[in-house]
Amino acid sequence: MSMLQRKHLIAGAWVDAEDRFENQPVEGPADSFAAGSDALVDQAVRAAEEAFWTFGYTTRAARAAFLRAIADEIEVRGDAITAMGTKETGLPTARLEGERGRTTGQLRYFAQAIEAGDYLDRTHDAALPDRAPLPRPDLRLMQRPIGPVAIFGASNFPLAFSTAGGDTAAALAAGCPVVVRGHPAHPGVSDLVAQAIDAAIKACDMPAGVFSLIQGGPLEVGAALVQHPLIKAVGFTGSLRGGRALFDLCAGRPVPIPFFGELGSVNPMFLLPELLASKAQATAEGWAASLTMGAGQFCTNPGVVVMIKSEGADTFLQAAEAALSEVAPQVMLTDGISQAYTAGQSKISGADNVTSVVAGEAGPRCAAPSLATVAASDWLADDTLADEVFGPFGLVVVCENAEEMLAVAKGLHGQLTCTLHLVSGDEALAQNLMPILEHKAGRVLANGFPTGVEVCDAMMHGGPYPASTNFGATSVGAMSIRRFLRAVSYQNLPDALIPQDLL
Repeated sequence: MSMLQRKHLIAGAWVDAEDRFENQPVEGPADSFAAGSDALVDQAVRAAEEAFWTFGYTTRAARAAFLRAIADEIEVRGDAITAMGTKETGLPTARLEGERGRTTGQLRYFAQAIEAGDYLDRTHDAALPDRAPLPRPDLRLMQRPIGPVAIFGASNFPLAFSTAGGDTAAALAAGCPVVVRGHPAHPGVSDLVAQAIDAAIKACDMPAGVFSLIQGGPLEVGAALVQHPLIKAVGFTGSLRGGRALFDLCAGRPVPIPFFGELGSVNPMFLLPELLASKAQATAEGWAASLTMGAGQFCTNPGVVVMIKSEGADTFLQAAEAALSEVAPQVMLTDGISQAYTAGQSKISGADNVTSVVAGEAGPRCAAPSLATVAASDWLADDTLADEVFGPFGLVVVCENAEEMLAVAKGLHGQLTCTLHLVSGDEALAQNLMPILEHKAGRVLANGFPTGVEVCDAMMHGGPYPASTNFGATSVGAMSIRRFLRAVSYQNLPDALIPQDLL
């Protein structure tokens, strides 16, 4: 098993600090780690800026080889990463092994994407020297890397959305050095993954400052990172409150920078009448499984169901109650997440005109499924009922008719996903819902469940605020590389000065 460094990785050096913090293992002794500081942030960012002048102008082939080397080094440490992940987060071995596969898979996927070159958006308008009344110059356009990027690790994905996760992989693919702010829920996993990246940097002879990891420390350390004048963009997956605070800091800088934050989504499912008349039982059982997967700790967790009052709706609710009542409490990622879940589901279940159906009890750091119902009219009158509860909490919104269902859809905040469950007899209502749902969400599904995000070119993992802070960006798929690029036009430049990718 790989040994923990318990320090920060800054430009190829493992740097200690007097201030320390400990992880919160599910069982066994805690591990102590060096805590971050403003001075360490400055050191890491300046190293990233220096590295940019080399790394930002490497070939696509060299960066692709680097990404593949990171994937290889993670796999070398696979058993140690899984063991540490189960200790720190309580996630089962199979889940962590699957997530590790996704992490290495998306690193190799980005390598293929930059080798193909489509992300560069290359355009050439040849000169027209004889055009009247004025000649046209020779113009070429291409996407170029923006510079050092800050990435915040996510609590619920210690691998796929953290130290070497999708944001880091996309930024490195673009040619941008990365400074990662490790999440305190899994510093041991971050330590081991950073060791893998460090080994890949050395094997590929990349500049040392291309990657740094700053662990722990007070909230002010994260603020110092996003406010550092050399940071050009920020990637974040986390809470609405924390993400909005960082977003405001980015916007308030003397030179504002983009903040690509994934913040919150209840991912509503619309169950249409004919579907409920024939498939209520199976749909309820599928929803219960999706809602409780991983203790509901997914950004795409389908926390809200919308349906029209009917016998089929009653059948769905009864089946959902039965299925959720059979699910045992599950360990959550941290004590804080468990406490927030308990508070959130209690607040909504106890609100006026909300009926609690399942109120499972669980011990410390555990979550049991909860289910409540509310009339659509009351949902529309109380905006707080649409707040995300991070965990296995489901709220069923019952409409009187199709018009009320459309009103619920129009009243939604921005979402990562919206789902339609339908059969052929529901298509007229679905057609009326579609313009609304595609306006509200980044991904619209039919007859499925949104948990599980495919890493591919056609994936949009983002959406209108508060699902994300930039509705045109995705944090999954090849298009996510474009977040860390900007277009540059080259006019009448000699071939010796034009980037090789444009010739």
